[in-house]
Amino acid sequence: MVKTLINTLAGFNLVGKLITVVLPVVDQELSYWRDFADNNAGPELKKQALASIRDKKFHCQGGSVYSLYDGVNTKDFVRLIVALQTISDYLDNLCDRAGIADEASFRQLHLAVTDALDPASPGHDYYRYYPYSQDGGYLTALVQTCRQELTKLPAYEAAKPAALKLAGLYSELQTYKHLDPAIREIKMREWIDKHINKYPELTIWEFAAATGSTLGMFMLPAAAANPALTARDAEDIAAAYFPWISGLHILLDYFIDAVEDQTNGDLNFVAYYQDERQILDRLSFFSRQARQQAQSTPNPAFATTAVCGLLALYLSDPKLSTSRDKAIRQALLRNSGAYTNLLYRICRLLRLKQAL
Repeated sequence: MVKTLINTLAGFNLVGKLITVVLPVVDQELSYWRDFADNNAGPELKKQALASIRDKKFHCQGGSVYSLYDGVNTKDFVRLIVALQTISDYLDNLCDRAGIADEASFRQLHLAVTDALDPASPGHDYYRYYPYSQDGGYLTALVQTCRQELTKLPAYEAAKPAALKLAGLYSELQTYKHLDPAIREIKMREWIDKHINKYPELTIWEFAAATGSTLGMFMLPAAAANPALTARDAEDIAAAYFPWISGLHILLDYFIDAVEDQTNGDLNFVAYYQDERQILDRLSFFSRQARQQAQSTPNPAFATTAVCGLLALYLSDPKLSTSRDKAIRQALLRNSGAYTNLLYRICRLLRLKQAL
């Protein structure tokens, strides 16, 4: 009971700092990148850059909680998180919304993700196979910002192999999931088959979903603020995040986007579940596993807040408007504990105030 109380109080402190200190810095960083794209990029890439910032701002807001990890310089780390998440969101738009479906192009674009997490990389021509390239240096500037911030972390070399492994899986997913519907499932199955035997508790589509999260890529650099971090420590942290915390993150993301994805013909991993009951069962299972894994991390109070905050952030999203979605939301909240429900109410209030 005492441990639970201590963790909860620590979590409240995190939430307070997130709202009062961190979110305003996120807004400043996003404003900088918005102006950069608006003033420098050509028409098509400007359109996609501005749309990704406008429509996916909450990804940066949610991820910015990692700037409050012990020992982290909050302002510097917000800069890293916003830049890395903006790379992810921007590339997602380039692959999803520009009428392109080319595997070589997508693979080349996503070298930006691994380059961003590897300050020693020589860099690449990310638009080499893409029909548009006039971004005024936008993508390269985002990559360089990440690299600059990572070099400030005393133990990043210990965390880098685990971070790059997650980034590699993420990039593979993005390469295949945006292909033409006629071939994307075949390509994805071929890729997943190389990995799925290590994760017997997952369906193939749950494994794919887990690779789509950036949270492990935030957590590992945050842990690298501790000079004593070892490569083994980093591997243990990565194992706590992947697949359960990462999987919960992306399954919730797909859950709230189900109607939008169906309209746009986009791949949605939640759509592979048979019915409402299976959606609830699997999301509940991932929720339990993620909260359990949070307790095995070096800072359980922080990790628990991150997991419960995921549930609160996504379940408060107004996209959940159908009777089916609302029923699933209520069931998940009932099973997720008082702390998650408190964070859910805070997220709803922030949404009413248009802070999220």
